[in-house]
Amino acid sequence: MFGLEALDLARIQFAFTISFHILFPAITIGLASYLAVLEGLWLKTHNDTYRDLYHFWSKIFAVNFGMGVVSGLVMAYQFGTNWSRFSDFAGSVTGPLLTYEVLTAFFLEAGFLGVMLFGWNKVGRKLHFFSTVMVAIGTLISTFWILASNSWMQTPQGYEIVNGQVIPVDWLAIIFNPSFPYRLMHMATAAFVATAFFVGSSAAWHLLRGKDNPAIRTMLSMAMWMALIVAPIQAVIGDFHGVNTLKHQPAKIAAIEGHWENIGDEPTPLILFGWPDMKAEKTRFAVEIPYLGSLILTHTLDKQIPALKEFAPEDRPNSTIVFWSFRIMVGLGVLMIFTGLWSLWLRKRDKLYTSRPFLYLALWMGPSGLIAILAGWFTTEIGRQPWVVYGLMRTADASSGHSFVQMSITLIMFVVVYFALFGAGLGYMMRLVRKGPKIDEGKETNEGGPGQKRTPARPLSAADDNGDADHNHSLNKEI
Repeated sequence: MFGLEALDLARIQFAFTISFHILFPAITIGLASYLAVLEGLWLKTHNDTYRDLYHFWSKIFAVNFGMGVVSGLVMAYQFGTNWSRFSDFAGSVTGPLLTYEVLTAFFLEAGFLGVMLFGWNKVGRKLHFFSTVMVAIGTLISTFWILASNSWMQTPQGYEIVNGQVIPVDWLAIIFNPSFPYRLMHMATAAFVATAFFVGSSAAWHLLRGKDNPAIRTMLSMAMWMALIVAPIQAVIGDFHGVNTLKHQPAKIAAIEGHWENIGDEPTPLILFGWPDMKAEKTRFAVEIPYLGSLILTHTLDKQIPALKEFAPEDRPNSTIVFWSFRIMVGLGVLMIFTGLWSLWLRKRDKLYTSRPFLYLALWMGPSGLIAILAGWFTTEIGRQPWVVYGLMRTADASSGHSFVQMSITLIMFVVVYFALFGAGLGYMMRLVRKGPKIDEGKETNEGGPGQKRTPARPLSAADDNGDADHNHSLNKEI
């Protein structure tokens, strides 16, 4: 079917599930830190706007957190069901790293999440703030371990191979492998930027509809400050990450650049646009800028980067895909920087909250951070092919060997269930966003939980809102 084999369907299934999953942790990481900042500002300034925003975004955080946990569990099972040979080969490294995430991050989040979501009127202000900070730290610790595991698959170190299995010999080398620091910073920063544009888009939507109050303005202001500061930092981190990838995964860089061969001693040009043809071994319709490829990747005007033809055909990543996924990521990053600079220009002219062209841009930039994360993830993972553990195990040797029919049925089931389940969750989350923050929300009363006369038992219960309780109850049953 469409020239696909069982291995291709296994890869598509994993790509599909991880594409859903990665969206939720990204927003969870950013919102957790955003909530900690909001509560800290409220405690310091006693400005109730920050309190109202905290309670508004904590509901969205609760829904997002619940969906992230569910989608993450499914991914973990796939290592055993679809990629058992990989688990047998490298499980002694990836298994403990994922276990460390559960023991450190997940337990930390679970321990303080209840206090954070339901303890507003039950514990002291300092303890509640401490709980929020612990949840935020927990999300970053989780990122640490997940990226350590995935980075080891990209740049493996600290191991021996005995009887066809990876044996850890140096855990510090395994965890702090060559690509890990850059990938950790790149992913964490991407989560903050994605959340900033998600928050900013929500504020822009309300302002365009005429809902203008201090809470909405604060949302937009904080989001644009984050975009202005962090988006350029992300570009710098990306540059360091690219240089590191050139050193350890040169075939990936050659595929990203659509660079097939070096001509004499000529510096490498930058191909802005084109269509890499894997069969013809050339990039068609290439629009090039001389010297710029060498300047960006080697920081010189005379050095060359490795070309795809220097690698055996079976060792080349699919340049057609990563060439464009990388440019989608970079293009959105440039738009993010532009949006931040435009917001500064408008802020100085006191037009940040009234410029409709800017507000429309901020609105449409809402999903840009998440799209950029997906594009970057595709670039990283497809660019690693044909290896599942770079240089050690090929993807074709890592699958469980299920039949085409089995993989087809399970892939169809995943697509149907995911769109039904997480589509409902995302739809409900957007309903909450459209409502916007309420004035005096979270004002101290004797009622338990955020606006409830009871203490809910599930994270998603924190999202209950007047008029939406029945909808949320059915969603909780579905999850």
